[in-house]
Amino acid sequence: MSERRPLTEGLKSQTPQVDPAVERQFVLNGKVKPSPDTSPDTSFPGMVSRSPINARIRTDLAHALKRASLERQLSGTVPYRVQDILESVLEPWLKTNGFIP
Repeated sequence: MSERRPLTEGLKSQTPQVDPAVERQFVLNGKVKPSPDTSPDTSFPGMVSRSPINARIRTDLAHALKRASLERQLSGTVPYRVQDILESVLEPWLKTNGFIP
């Protein structure tokens, strides 16, 4: 039996030198992301960034919210996404209580 060696050692000895940009494009399936040091610190106009949160609510509220979301979506009423419904309820409460201007 031959001596064991890491897979990366075998690749180094047989792989020709590849351009890192081509390698990155292949690995990311053509979805090349700009590196953090070269990308400008701008966002798209009108786009709101969102942060994930985790909260536990009563089961009856969760069911009612999901049902409201589905019924509103079927009737074409906006907002219908759970995220949008929650934001429309939370924003006035946060403003009333002085947490956002």
